[in-house]
Amino acid sequence: MTEEKDLKYRNLFMGLLFDGIGMLSFAIPGIGEFSDVIWAPIAGWLMTRMYKGKIGQAAGVVTFIEELVPGLDIIPSFTIMWIYTYLISSKKA
Repeated sequence: MTEEKDLKYRNLFMGLLFDGIGMLSFAIPGIGEFSDVIWAPIAGWLMTRMYKGKIGQAAGVVTFIEELVPGLDIIPSFTIMWIYTYLISSKKA
C-alpha cells in the first residue's frame, strides 16, 4: 500500500515540476515559444511513461499538442492528469 501511495505523490511532484517547466516559456518572450518545440515531444513522452495504457497515450498526445500550440502552456496538463487518475477515476472503482 505504501508503494502505491509513494507512486501517487511522486507523480504529483513530478507533474507539478513538468507543468512548471512547460510554463517557463512565458518567462522568456520570443525565445520561449521556440523552447516549446523541444519541450512538447519530451512532455508527451513523459506523460506516457508516468501513466500507462490507453489513457496515458491519449494524455501524451493531448500534452504534446497543448505544449506545441502557442498560448496553451498555461494549462497544467500533468496536474489535470494526476487529478483524473488519483481523485476522479479512483472514486469510480
